[in-house]
Amino acid sequence: MSKVVLVVDDSISVRQVVSMVLETNDYEVLQAANGAEALKHLNGQKIHLIISDVNMPVMDGLTFVEKAREIPDYKFTPVLMLTTETDNNMKDRAKLAGVKAWLVKPFQPPLLLSALSKLM
Repeated sequence: MSKVVLVVDDSISVRQVVSMVLETNDYEVLQAANGAEALKHLNGQKIHLIISDVNMPVMDGLTFVEKAREIPDYKFTPVLMLTTETDNNMKDRAKLAGVKAWLVKPFQPPLLLSALSKLM
């Protein structure tokens, strides 16, 4: 059974590239365009890891992670932020919310895959 990764980003091209990298490495990928849409995937199904952008319309990534942590089944699901954001205050807020890793776009696929294997 492959590991399930939820990819949350408002850029369809980023979601497609991340999904392609993951799917060619035997991950199953779920996609959402913002935090509100991503919360709909947190319906009891097993999700092994979440990759989320920070800056998105409707619901940003940090708010999404904070809300996801309120759902018992996803309280400890590893979260990796994949973003252009480099602000230390945002990183601090992310750590408080339970984010385990922070990668800056553009990303290198081997680095992303390495981070995933360490987090799962």
